[in-house]
Amino acid sequence: MFEDRESRERSPAHATALDCLEAGIQAAHPGSVTKSCVSLTGSRLQVGPSAVDDAVETIDLAGYDEIVVVGGGKASVAVAAQLEEILGPRLTGGVVVTDRDKRGDADSTERPSGSEQREETDLDRVEVRYGSHPVPDEAGVAGARELLDLVTAADENTLVVGLITGGGSALLPAPAEGISLSDLQETTDALLAAGATIHEINAVRKHLSALKGGRLAEAATPARVVGLVVSDVVGNDLDVIASGPFVPDPTTYADAADVLNRYDLEVPESVRRRLDRGEAGELAETPKPGDRVFDRVTTHVLADGYTAVDAARNRAEDGGYDAMVLSSRVRGESREAAKTFVAVAEEIAATGEPISPPAVVVSGGETTVTIRGAGRGGPNQEFALAAAAELAGGEANSIVVAAADTDGFDGPTDAAGGIVDGNAVPRTEAADALADNDAYTALNDRELLLKSGKTGTNVNDLRVLVVEE
Repeated sequence: MFEDRESRERSPAHATALDCLEAGIQAAHPGSVTKSCVSLTGSRLQVGPSAVDDAVETIDLAGYDEIVVVGGGKASVAVAAQLEEILGPRLTGGVVVTDRDKRGDADSTERPSGSEQREETDLDRVEVRYGSHPVPDEAGVAGARELLDLVTAADENTLVVGLITGGGSALLPAPAEGISLSDLQETTDALLAAGATIHEINAVRKHLSALKGGRLAEAATPARVVGLVVSDVVGNDLDVIASGPFVPDPTTYADAADVLNRYDLEVPESVRRRLDRGEAGELAETPKPGDRVFDRVTTHVLADGYTAVDAARNRAEDGGYDAMVLSSRVRGESREAAKTFVAVAEEIAATGEPISPPAVVVSGGETTVTIRGAGRGGPNQEFALAAAAELAGGEANSIVVAAADTDGFDGPTDAAGGIVDGNAVPRTEAADALADNDAYTALNDRELLLKSGKTGTNVNDLRVLVVEE
């Protein structure tokens, strides 16, 4: 999966860390989980259960004149491809919007080895459109409008299958009336640079959009809607994943305004004006819990961060390691989370607690970076570099830390993350790079970056700690 793996695989501990990352990413591939969770027998479509959602639902397709697939996010195409195989000619059509491969060609798709999924260009009934992530672009706007038009035309005899996956917030921008694409771009940039959480960012996005925050369900009424979710949000908050286009929104215009005020952000006047008007009751709020637009909407979670974390732990145990999950819900500043991760490694090495070496500790979640410098990087690269600073001077291969974004792209870079040990980066050099938020350069110069290209999934970050005897 990872480019130039031979140069990154500097010891058995490095090999184990990479094996665990790959196993986790493969286990969370949306095509595989869709195949295991969705089936068709005659005219009866069964959805669920999954490893993270016990709900089971059976839908008689004979009651619908049309079946359309719509959605967005980094994992949407793989789910759509599997649905085409399952539904066959029953599937009328659809539109999904996904991200480009940041290494080059928009149609280039790298999938985990062993995947049975087809390439994106093989889709027969569902149109694939491409947008930009994490900052939206005009192509995403066009794709979102196409999707919105298709859903708006649905009637009570239409089954809409909504594919809700991580990255959908940026890839389905659909600016609300009075908001331009440049307004969204500027606001998104400001929120990202401030280190706002995904919950905070999406509270704002939902109130600047024509389809987020349950408004796509509103547009689809009276159609029957079943949502299939691949979660990239800690805790699987459905209203946060892709900004919840098919689920009730518990946030308000006032909440969105509070986020901007809390970070003291400068945003376009049109954004402030819309939020002010919403607070004053001049604009309709996003649909809330109990709204009738959700009467014919159900949602199922197919995979999440724990799916990847659990598979990574199982791979370590298969390799003879004592392994544990630290948490699949780690959040906060990347460099601070890295210190805790290294502290766990040091405790294992010194006392054999909480597990004895050779040991593997796995964690997931989504950390953030507050940008203070002018360098390049992402949360996982910063995590790896901060871990290298803590490990510096230790035995080279006794402790190895690897961190990667499961979608293959960490921040606005072409790298998924990095892998380090005690001899990776001198402490002073690491500190200087961290001060400039330039983890990419520091890791790249020493061949410590992990690059996979687009994996087809997106279930948060995945981190592996290996402690040898």
